[in-house]
Amino acid sequence: MNDSELRSCVEAVTDPEFGRPLGALGMVKQVTVSADGAAEIEIELPTPAYPGQERISAAINAAIQQPSSGAPAARVSFSWKVKGKETGGKIGLRVKNVIAVGSGKGGVGKSTTATMLAYGLKSFGAKVGLMDADVYGPSIPHLCGASGEPPVEEVTGADGNKMQRIHPIEKDGLKLLSIGFLVKEDQAIVWRGPMLHKLLTQFLAQTEWGELDYLIIDLPPGTGDVSLTLSQLLGLAGAVVVCTPQKVALLDAVKAISMFGQVKIPVLGIVENMSGEIFGRGGAKNQAATSGVPFLGEVPITAHIRELGDAGRMSEIFNDDCPVRDELLSVCQNVAIEIARQMIDAPAMPTLEVL
Repeated sequence: MNDSELRSCVEAVTDPEFGRPLGALGMVKQVTVSADGAAEIEIELPTPAYPGQERISAAINAAIQQPSSGAPAARVSFSWKVKGKETGGKIGLRVKNVIAVGSGKGGVGKSTTATMLAYGLKSFGAKVGLMDADVYGPSIPHLCGASGEPPVEEVTGADGNKMQRIHPIEKDGLKLLSIGFLVKEDQAIVWRGPMLHKLLTQFLAQTEWGELDYLIIDLPPGTGDVSLTLSQLLGLAGAVVVCTPQKVALLDAVKAISMFGQVKIPVLGIVENMSGEIFGRGGAKNQAATSGVPFLGEVPITAHIRELGDAGRMSEIFNDDCPVRDELLSVCQNVAIEIARQMIDAPAMPTLEVL
């Protein structure tokens, strides 16, 4: 089998995650036949959090190996390149995917889940930022054990006007920004909608986030002004809805799903937090099916997560001693895959004929 025939064969292999040919997905980066007759194949994944890469290797080998040929197994290597809407360009944001994490009510572990998601995607190798938009109850600084005032730099724009640029706090490989860095810990924020809009604009358009694969935004609970402002400023990759399994939490999660629909933010899915004996299990999965949105996984209730959050050591959540590490990684992978799936399913832009 020559290089051209081999490439055609590999491109026809169905990706086990997306159910489409690797060639149609643009995932076949390089195909060659080495001197020893082995196939050298490089697959470019749409996210470093792609689960079960070995399934692709197995599918490729099953397609190209003929029992009578005696050919050696293909050597399949993987690289990755995150793709996204990148709609923040109009406000100067160089972020491929902005992900909102919200809930219909407080107390369901939304901020903890947002922090976990940020550290999880970072653990796979992605460049990640975490923005705290929960102005009335900012908890990201504490969860991450971060403090200090974000540096502010005065720069000159292309039009010659001077402007201020905020630099996020960097902690454990994450870029962080929260009003919690700007006010005292016991200071209450009493603001109306216009002030919230101004702050969010500064946190997005006037902040030097750099180039990121993912920016996680921790929303305030409920269905308020913040989500509307975000939808007006930029196009989000989607929203993750966090809830606990019991009925009273699910009622508010349904409202959150409806709210995201009204402001044209796609729902990536639902995460069931604190799943287990105390609150029950399976309520969020059933609600996801009823609402027609993906179920992203459950996070079992465990004191380990609470202890790390209380101690400001959420960066350690993916250490080997975490009893629910696999469940947390699965949630992060499911979120990343849903974002990639949306990019794949997005309708192609029409090609304009040059006259």
